[in-house]
Amino acid sequence: MFTVRSQQDGNFVPTLVIGGGQAGLSVGYHLAKRGLPFLILDANAHVGDAWRNRWDSLRLFTPARYASLDGMRFPASGGSFPTKDDMADYLAEYARRFRLPVRNGAKVSRLWKEGDKFVVLTGNERLRANNVVVAMANYQTPRVPAFAPDLSPDVVQVHSQYYRNPSQLREGGVLIVGLGNSGADIAVEVARTHQVWVSGKESGHIPWPIESFAGRNILFRAVRFLGHNVITVGTPIGRKLRPKLLHRATPLIRVKPHDLTIAGIERVPKTTGTLNGRPLLEDGRVMNVSNVIWCTGYQHGFRWIHLPIFGQNGSGDPVHEKGVVPNVPGLYFVGLHFLTAMSSATLIGVGRDAKRIVKIIESRSRSGRRDRLQLRECQDAKELAEFLAPQDQARIA
Repeated sequence: MFTVRSQQDGNFVPTLVIGGGQAGLSVGYHLAKRGLPFLILDANAHVGDAWRNRWDSLRLFTPARYASLDGMRFPASGGSFPTKDDMADYLAEYARRFRLPVRNGAKVSRLWKEGDKFVVLTGNERLRANNVVVAMANYQTPRVPAFAPDLSPDVVQVHSQYYRNPSQLREGGVLIVGLGNSGADIAVEVARTHQVWVSGKESGHIPWPIESFAGRNILFRAVRFLGHNVITVGTPIGRKLRPKLLHRATPLIRVKPHDLTIAGIERVPKTTGTLNGRPLLEDGRVMNVSNVIWCTGYQHGFRWIHLPIFGQNGSGDPVHEKGVVPNVPGLYFVGLHFLTAMSSATLIGVGRDAKRIVKIIESRSRSGRRDRLQLRECQDAKELAEFLAPQDQARIA
């Protein structure tokens, strides 16, 4: 296993991988396979915690046969849908099996460049590197509306990131704000013990039950093929759809609109503010609820990157070409939504992107070694010329 090398101005690692989820572990697997030294930094206390710390009843939308990372099969029946704890345990075992050097509890607070080296600040430690792979999704920080603090203190508020189960809630009604997959899944669970309203509109839904035989064995295969091989940056249709898919919510996958109706959940308009400490809807109604669960998504979590990599459109997205940042050689991304294909941010697609980025790092490392050897040869020749007498120089010329 690689040992961090100390230098006067910070510890040196040839390649730093920031993020220890499926994207970071995939990058680590391919780096290790090629014998390239690296270190993975992860803010969580344990490998797999990004999954382990989600709500208790969460299950993957992906059947187990498609939940494997390169080199290690997911240990479950191919047609089953793993729980979030199953996924967390799988990632922990993956890191152990391939002896990937993961440093947990290492939250990166700043990334910048000094000379030809990247500098990463984690806690009080500075790490220097030739290459940095940011291996995480676009959105990292929970987002709530600006009016959330105006709700009465007696209203329990929790973002879906921190929701675990209904025991966190008070007696009384629950307003779930946001109807994406998290909002729909949580609404159905909470409706078993509370009266629930869901605010907002879904962005469509997959019309078949994903856990049916046809869903697991036929339709999912078709969607996987399209998302992995057809809707990519390498095809005209993929390039056309990419801008829309980057900024559009995912359609409902497991829970369908009629499932909400069957569960006794009432659909209400968008939540636009507060009145007298209670949520105010777009149609003027005030919701007299005791709890609000914000299923309002996430905002960009890349403010710690102090490098010229962001576009001018205000989206906060890093500018890259298939994960390679052209403005900053040596900086790469893996795990972003639609990095190269619709499947890029999923367990299905992350391994392919990781493998390709590692090949680029290997090529760059070899090129750098050649340049250093050539420079060393030039320096040696100069030192030899200065040492030799003029007649000796003429003799060897």
